[in-house]
Amino acid sequence: MSEAWIAAFVFGLLLTGCGGSSSSGSASAGSQTHSSGPVSAPERTAVLSWSAPLTRVNGESIPMGELDKYVIRYGQDTDNLSERVVVTNAALEPEMSYEVGGLGNGTWYFTIQVEDINGLISEPSEVVSKSVSS
Repeated sequence: MSEAWIAAFVFGLLLTGCGGSSSSGSASAGSQTHSSGPVSAPERTAVLSWSAPLTRVNGESIPMGELDKYVIRYGQDTDNLSERVVVTNAALEPEMSYEVGGLGNGTWYFTIQVEDINGLISEPSEVVSKSVSS
């Protein structure tokens, strides 16, 4: 896969929910499917927010219509982000949010990738975290 075609994007993370703290970052760079829509913030959740990429790694622009989906990976071990969520309809909105629910106590780590209509996927964003406590 050519890195020239992999999109670079900024991943800002807004973490809310029950207890704990959060950190955020930005990067270049059981499955569920979700279509973007209003996001609420009940307890024990993390709300991730990001902007669609405007360019590919090589600097070429990437039209919104070429974006297919986002893949969020998360877990409690940065070396093993075993949970996966696929957010569909990436081309519909330039600003996206997704609420990850059902988080248990402890620190949770998140990363995101974007996939285009040709199946090319970006490198994972920097890892961000949220601590959840009762």
